[in-house]
Amino acid sequence: MTKLDLNLLITLNVLLAEGSVVRAAQRLGLSPSAMSRALARLRKTTGDPLLVRAGRVLVPTPRALELREQVSQLVQEATSVLRPAERLDLTQLMRTFTLRTRDGFVENFGAALLDRVRQEAPGVQLRFMQKLNKESALLREGIVDLETGVVSSMTSPELRTRALFSDHFIGVVRVGHPLSEGGITAARYAAQGHIMISRRQGHKGEIDDALQRLGLEREVLTSVDGISTALALAKDSDLIATVPERHSLNLRRGMFSFPLPITLPNITISMLWHPRMDADPAHRWLRQCVQEVCGMDYQGNSQRTALINP
Repeated sequence: MTKLDLNLLITLNVLLAEGSVVRAAQRLGLSPSAMSRALARLRKTTGDPLLVRAGRVLVPTPRALELREQVSQLVQEATSVLRPAERLDLTQLMRTFTLRTRDGFVENFGAALLDRVRQEAPGVQLRFMQKLNKESALLREGIVDLETGVVSSMTSPELRTRALFSDHFIGVVRVGHPLSEGGITAARYAAQGHIMISRRQGHKGEIDDALQRLGLEREVLTSVDGISTALALAKDSDLIATVPERHSLNLRRGMFSFPLPITLPNITISMLWHPRMDADPAHRWLRQCVQEVCGMDYQGNSQRTALINP
């Protein structure tokens, strides 16, 4: 099959509109001889003379008249496709975005994000999905539009990321728990029963490493896979839940929170998306919404020795 030169569509469109080789050449910035050669190629490709001389002017053939409107439409559509996207009209945007987030994100940021979206783009809906692993397949396949979480060595290098906020771990117990009175030392903290948050059975993390460096070991009485479950257990027992402070703010209201007597590194919560969504105006707007909602002023309480959340 002969490879077609689609540039000939633009040439044909101008020739049929102008009805003159000279004027068509001027319009496209070509010489008359170059335009004549292009017309010859068009005649060979279409099998029709297209423009024929009638006195001192060129007139279109019946085939050219048939093609004129179709060619004009094709050129307009091609030009539209290649033109930069028009400015996003949020009031007219109708779209559903799926966000995959870790436990605690929706409870702390979901309502504010929904309110922001509803005010700016009432036709947009958000669908929240729980993030159970770090697999990037859902982002790659377009099932998920945006994720939140901690970027690690397990995160696919193809993904785009942007930091949202920094968080750190605190201890949380029920009101009236023995740790709600008196100073909290590493020894007192380790001596209590603990809830481990992990999806891997038998996994020991940075808390255990920090205690081990002090010659201490905590007693883990149960393991759960999420922040909300850990806090629900701690609220009705004498167990300690060690959770990220900001990620758990709304979930631990009415409980006693305290700074850890051990040193743990901060964690950075980021949003992640597939690179094919980079230039999408609606997706850029969504990322901006998430960034600003998560970046709102936050009155943390990490400097207090003890806190009962209101």
